Amino acid sequence: MTEDWRGAWTAALDELEMDVAAVEAMLADEHRHADTPPADIWKPPTDLGALPLELKPRADEILTRQLAAAEEIARRLTANRQQTAVTARIETGEAVKRPVYLDCAM
Repeated sequence: MTEDWRGAWTAALDELEMDVAAVEAMLADEHRHADTPPADIWKPPTDLGALPLELKPRADEILTRQLAAAEEIARRLTANRQQTAVTARIETGEAVKRPVYLDCAM
């Protein structure tokens, strides 16, 4: 029973680690266009019980990688918003879409 329990946890951590590795690979590839999300998003198992103590260092390392990936995603989203705001202010030479004058007579 103990080996089944440990094996189930090892398999769950393997799956979670592959998910984190996929996100890290996506972040590392500057030219990748991710049009669709991953087909099988990781779902935590519900029937495993407590994590075996010997797997805690591995689980902690995966958590650290997840947090780093989440921080990088947030940083890139912020940079993307800032870049969008800057490009929106660039004059393109097209017809001006704002009023040219203000009528104060009214």
